[in-house]
Amino acid sequence: MQCCSSSVATKSAVIGLQACGLVSQSAVLCVLIVCVLFQEAKCGYVIILMALFWCMEVLPLGVTALFPVVLFPLMNIMDSTKVCMEYLKDSNMLFLGGLMVAIAVEHWNLHKRIALRVLLIVGVRPALLIMGFMSVTAFLSMWISNTATTAMMIPIAQAVLDQLHKSEQETSPVGHVAESINKAFELIGVIASNPTLEEKHLTFCKGMSLSVCYAASIGGIATLTGSTPNLVMKGQMDALFPTNNNVVNFASWFMFAFPTMLLLLALSWIWLQIMFLGFDFRKNLGFGANASMKAKQKMAYRIIKDEHKKLGSMRFAEIAVTVLFLILVVLWFTRDPGFIPGWATNVFNKNGESYVTDATVVMFISLLMFLIPSEIPTYLYSTKQIPVLPALLDWKTVNQKMPWNIVILLGGGFALAKGSEESGLSEWLGSKLTPLQNMSSPIIVLLLCLLVATFTECTSNVATTTLFLPILAAMAQTICLNPLYVMLPCTLSASLAFMLPVATPPNAIAFSYGQLKVIDMVSTGSVLNILGVLTIMLAINTWGYPLFDLNHFPVWANSTSTQHLETKSPRC
Repeated sequence: MQCCSSSVATKSAVIGLQACGLVSQSAVLCVLIVCVLFQEAKCGYVIILMALFWCMEVLPLGVTALFPVVLFPLMNIMDSTKVCMEYLKDSNMLFLGGLMVAIAVEHWNLHKRIALRVLLIVGVRPALLIMGFMSVTAFLSMWISNTATTAMMIPIAQAVLDQLHKSEQETSPVGHVAESINKAFELIGVIASNPTLEEKHLTFCKGMSLSVCYAASIGGIATLTGSTPNLVMKGQMDALFPTNNNVVNFASWFMFAFPTMLLLLALSWIWLQIMFLGFDFRKNLGFGANASMKAKQKMAYRIIKDEHKKLGSMRFAEIAVTVLFLILVVLWFTRDPGFIPGWATNVFNKNGESYVTDATVVMFISLLMFLIPSEIPTYLYSTKQIPVLPALLDWKTVNQKMPWNIVILLGGGFALAKGSEESGLSEWLGSKLTPLQNMSSPIIVLLLCLLVATFTECTSNVATTTLFLPILAAMAQTICLNPLYVMLPCTLSASLAFMLPVATPPNAIAFSYGQLKVIDMVSTGSVLNILGVLTIMLAINTWGYPLFDLNHFPVWANSTSTQHLETKSPRC
C-alpha cells in the first residue's frame, strides 16, 4: 500500500509540474501575440495571466505580483518608474506600521493575557465558551494577523476542552472503556444529541475549531488594518479617485464595519450552536446543569486560571505596549473623524489638505517602540555603568515575523489597478457592464457580493479584491453609482472564505488538527457565507448610506486620474 501511495503521489507531482510548465509555455507564446494588440488587450492579458498564476499557485503569490514591473513597460502600458512607485504607497506603509505594532503585541504575549482574561470572565459553559473564544479571537484579529490569532487561540481551546473531556470520562461509568477504545479524541464538554461520549466530544471539538477560525476572519473586517483586502480597497480608492477627500479612513471604516462585524459574529455564534450543540439553547447556556457538569466546568476553569497565573503580573514592556497601542487607536480615531475637525486637519494642514495620514500615525508609534526600552532603566536610580537595554521592538523580530510577500502582493495589486486605468481597460470593462443600470442598485451589489464571496473560496482574498475592485469602480462610474456602494461590500465579502480549508490560513490551521472533514466546513461555511453577504447588504443599505452619503453620485467619482472617462450615463 505504501508503494502504491508513493507512486500515486509521484505521478501527481509530475502532472502538477507538467501543468505548471504548460502554463508557463503558453504564457511566453501569448506574449508574442499580445504585443500587437491594443493597450486594453495587453493589460487584460497581464491580469488574466496573473489571475491564473495566483489561482494555480504556479509561483509564490508575491513573485507573481512582480509581473507588472516587467510586463507593463515592455508592453508600453506604463513606464518602469510609475509602475515601481505603486509598490510602496501610503497604504503599504499603513500595513507595515500596523504589522509592527501587532508584532510587538505578540512578542510580549499581551494577546495571550487578553485572551485568558476574557475567558475567565465569560466562563466555560458550552455556548458561553464558544462565545468567549469567538469574541476574543475576533477582537485580537482586529489588530493582529488572523493567522497568528488562530494559531494562538486553537491550542488554548484544545487545553480547555481536553480537561472537560477528561473530567467527563472520570465521571462516566464507561469512561475507562471509552478511553481504551480511542485515545485520539481529546475534547468534550457538552451534553449534545449524539449517542456516545466520544461522538459528543468530537462534535463539540469541530464546533470549537470552526468558531475560532471563522471569528478570526470575521474580526478582520472591523478595522482598516485588520485584513489586507481592506487596505487594498483603501489604496485603490486613493489611486483611482485621488480627490475623494479621504472619505475612507480608520474612523469611517470602523464606524461602518465594526457594527457589521458584531452582527455577523452573533449570527455565526447562533449558527454554530445549532450545528454542533443543538437547539436546546437553555442547556447550551448552562442553565439547570447538574452537580457533575458543574464540577467539570470548574476543572476546565481551573485550567484557564492556571494558564493565566503562569503569565505572572504585567511587566513594564507589556504595560508600555498597551499604552502605546491605546494612544495609536485614539490618534487614529481623532485624526480626521469626519463629523468634526480632527487634530490633523487643524494643525498639519495646507490649502485644505492634511499632510498626515493613518500611515503617519502608525509609523510614529512603531518608531517609538524601537526607542522605548523594555525594562525600567536602572541607571535612573544608580551611578553604575549604564547598561544597554533591549527596546520594545527590534529589527530581528520584525524581520522574522513580517510577511514581506504580502507587502509585495499589495504593491502588485496597486500596479494592476493603475495599469488598468492607464490602458483604458477599466473603462472598457465598465462600459460592457452598462446593462446593469436597468437593475436596482441593491440587486447589483448583492450579485457582485455573491460572486466575490464564491471566488474568494478558490483564491487568496487579497488577489480577489485586487482583481475585482478596479473593474467594479469603473462599472460604478459608468452606471453613475457611488463607487463606495459597490467597492465596500465587495471588499468585506472577500473575507467571507468559510467553506474550504484552502480558502484562508485560519481555515487551514483549524483543519490541520484532524477533527474536521471537508464536508463539515462546507456544510457550515456555505450557510455562513450567505449570512455574511446578507449582513453586509443590511449594513451598506442602512447605516452605510448616511455615513458615506451613498444617495448621491459624488463629484470625486467624476475626477479620476485618467482622461478616458468622457461619456456618462444619463442617470448621472
